[in-house]
Amino acid sequence: MNTDQLDKVRNGSGFVAALDQSGGSTPKALSLYGLAESQYATEAQMFDRMHEMRSRLITSPAFDKDRVLAAILFEQTMDRDIEDRYTPDYLWQAKQIVPFIKIDKGLAPMSEGVQLMKPIPGLEELLNRSVGRNAFGTKARSLVTLTNRAGISAIVEQQFDVARRVMARGLVPILEPEVDIHSAEKAEAEALLKDRLLAGLNELGDSEFVLLKLSLPTEDNFFADLAAHPNVLRVLALSGGYTRDEACARLTRNDGVIASFSRALTEGLTAQQTDNEFNQTLDSALQEIHDASIR
Repeated sequence: MNTDQLDKVRNGSGFVAALDQSGGSTPKALSLYGLAESQYATEAQMFDRMHEMRSRLITSPAFDKDRVLAAILFEQTMDRDIEDRYTPDYLWQAKQIVPFIKIDKGLAPMSEGVQLMKPIPGLEELLNRSVGRNAFGTKARSLVTLTNRAGISAIVEQQFDVARRVMARGLVPILEPEVDIHSAEKAEAEALLKDRLLAGLNELGDSEFVLLKLSLPTEDNFFADLAAHPNVLRVLALSGGYTRDEACARLTRNDGVIASFSRALTEGLTAQQTDNEFNQTLDSALQEIHDASIR
C-alpha cells in the first residue's frame, strides 16, 4: 500500500471523482455529453468515445490535486493510456490523484427489496491486475430499494465478503450499498443499513480500512458514527440522481462526509464545447463540489 496515497485519502481536503461508468450506463453518459448512439457503431467504439471523454476531463488543468483526492475508474480504463501512461499511473504521477478501480459487474435482479452484485468471475485476476496497474483500491456497488431485513443483511454481508478479498491483496475497498433516493422507505432502509454496516465494521481488524460510499441521507448527519469509526477512512456521498446543486446543498448539511459524484460532476460538459468552455465549466463544477465537501 502506498503510504502517501493512504495519507491523502485519509487526511486530504477535497472529494473523490467517480469516472467509472460501465457498459450499462455508458450510452446515457455519452448522450449527456452530446454524443448520440448514432455516433458509434460498436461497443468498442462506444468505449473509445467514453475514454476520450474521461481523458479530456482528467487532463484538464481544472482537474487538480487540490480539489480532487481520488478518482474511481472503470476496469477497462486502467488498461488504457493517457499521454503514454496507464491511466492510474497518469493520475498519480502527473496529478497526485489516487486511483481506485470499479470491480463489480453490475446488479443482479431485484430480490427481497435489494439488488446484490452479480457474481464477479475472475475477481482474483482482476485484483492482481489492479495491483499491477498501481491502483490504490477498488469500488463495488449494490442497491437497496426497500426496508427488507434479510435483503439488507445480504447486501452488507456480500459487500464485506468482497472487501475482505480486496484487502487480502493489499488494496483498500470502497463499499457502495446505495439506497435508492426515490424509495418511499428510504429513511427506514438507511437506518437498517447503518446498523448492519456498523456491525460489519466492528468485525474488522485494527489494520483493515475501508471507505463507505452512501446515498445522501434523509436525516442530516445520520452517518456521523460511521465517519467516526476507526476502520473507516472516509464516508463518501453519491449523487444518486440529484442535480449537482441539490446534491451539494444536501452534502453541506452532513459533517464528515465528502462527495463522490458521477453524473453531478460531469453535468454541463459536452463534446461540442471548446477546450476553454469545457475547462471553465469543469472548473466551476469542481469548485462547487469541493466547497460542499470541505465546509
